[in-house]
Amino acid sequence: MAKGLTAGELRLEDEDTLVQKLKEAKEELFNLRFQAATGQLESHGRLRAVRREIARIYTVMRERELGIVTVEKESSDG
Repeated sequence: MAKGLTAGELRLEDEDTLVQKLKEAKEELFNLRFQAATGQLESHGRLRAVRREIARIYTVMRERELGIVTVEKESSDG
C-alpha cells in the first residue's frame, strides 16, 4: 500500500482503483490491530495514518457520489 496518499492524488484515480486501495488499507488496518493486540506492533503511528487514508478514500468516493466538483477537476477541464 502506498504511504501518504493525498486527497488530490486519490481524486485522480478511477473508481476501481479506489475500491482496491480501500480494500488494501482495510486489510492493513486489520493486520496492524492484530499486531497491536498481540504486542508485536512497532509503529503505533501507522495505525493513525492508515485510518486517515481510509477516511480520505471514503471522502473522495462520497464526493463523486454527490457530484461535488473539486479544484483538480476544474483545472484539468479548462
